[in-house]
Amino acid sequence: MRAIDGVRRSGVGVRPQRPIRDAAVIMDQAGVGSLAVIDDDRLVGIITDRDLVRRGLAQVHAATAAVEKVMTSPVVTIDADADLHAAFKLFRAHAVRRLAVVDGDEFVGVITVDDLLVDLAADLSELAR
Repeated sequence: MRAIDGVRRSGVGVRPQRPIRDAAVIMDQAGVGSLAVIDDDRLVGIITDRDLVRRGLAQVHAATAAVEKVMTSPVVTIDADADLHAAFKLFRAHAVRRLAVVDGDEFVGVITVDDLLVDLAADLSELAR
């Protein structure tokens, strides 16, 4: 199975200059816990709900502060055609819960630890039948 096959929904992006308040609203509306930060069609960071709390609110950044002030960069990525088992290694090695999936230089989505757990549970259930 390829990494792209583990992506459950397409990624949502935001520009680094957008206010963190906008990022929170976009996450809420899209029902996601992270946004890719895209500048000139390049993936430059990722902002998560945790980043908003720990680097935004906890450090008393204004809601109008730019996303680039609280985003995580560089981003841990996995190639869309990489074997999905490589994701497990990246999650362990970098202690992250989300990997940006890229096809060359193009951001195509996010794969999460939860996505892998859902797939694993489905595989185990199928095996038990």
